[in-house]
Amino acid sequence: MELSEVQKAVDNWIKTTGIRYFNELTNTAILMEEVGEVARIMARQYGEQSFKKSDTEVNLADEMADVLFVLVCLANQTGIDLTEALQKNLEKKSIRDAERHKNNEKLK
Repeated sequence: MELSEVQKAVDNWIKTTGIRYFNELTNTAILMEEVGEVARIMARQYGEQSFKKSDTEVNLADEMADVLFVLVCLANQTGIDLTEALQKNLEKKSIRDAERHKNNEKLK
């Protein structure tokens, strides 16, 4: 699925099932909450923290999808074309970081 299709699919879901978008500030808070859930799983699955019994049903892919969903909501609400934004961001990184990572001793 292309990013433009993702944005349309989320918009359609919001308008048919979700009724309406939460306001931008609420969605920003929800995004932070969802990122926190991803961080919690990462800390336990790849870091030094251990899972609790209540964590047995965690699903990293689902939590990442929640982050993407809310991010797409915010993009839709603020008129951002994520395809265009990502393309410009990659161009910026390619120029800015053209030699940076090659010269980073920590990455060798």
